[in-house]
Amino acid sequence: MKQALHLLLLTLFVGSGISGCMTLSEARVESDYSYSGKFHRYRTFEFMQGPGLASDSSEVGKVLREAIHTRLRQQGYRPAASGKPDLLVNFQLFAGNIRLRGYEQQSLEEWIKRGYEDDEYTPERMRQTYQPVNMLMSDGTLMVTLIDARNQRAVWNGYASGVEVPNGISMDLLLRRTVRSIFDNYRVFTEGYLMTPQEARSGGRD
Repeated sequence: MKQALHLLLLTLFVGSGISGCMTLSEARVESDYSYSGKFHRYRTFEFMQGPGLASDSSEVGKVLREAIHTRLRQQGYRPAASGKPDLLVNFQLFAGNIRLRGYEQQSLEEWIKRGYEDDEYTPERMRQTYQPVNMLMSDGTLMVTLIDARNQRAVWNGYASGVEVPNGISMDLLLRRTVRSIFDNYRVFTEGYLMTPQEARSGGRD
């Protein structure tokens, strides 16, 4: 069976005919992952370059990069010094309502505890199957994607709805809280993740 995940795991559709306002506390937070992800091997990360928010110099892009950077550092991941990261990080912010296709899975923590992963040597009959589920995400959606840099395949997607970005200081608070809520579904810690309080406050920046 051909691997189900490529650079983008999700299929997006523009939602219509739905109205209403959603706060972060009411937001829908979901995630899915690749059964072929080498989660125990990832140590370093780097943000993807190119068009879009990931390279955006606006305040929104800056806040999101800093928030994601901080969370990954707090979980033990380090920026790639050699330019050869284990993980590439991408993020996108969608306005309004969207429909997307995710996958119904056990938690990533439970999957990792099983110590099993699909790879090119896994017999066809033993490969995991993906159970697709269609979801409606309302009032703006932030999606964070982690990509295995070696094979350029997405290994994890986290996304939260209800992200209508306001102006001013409330924008900073909303985006950082949203990033935290998304990464609460990625509780994968790497070696060296225990940090001093000072390192945690600074985001672990060298």
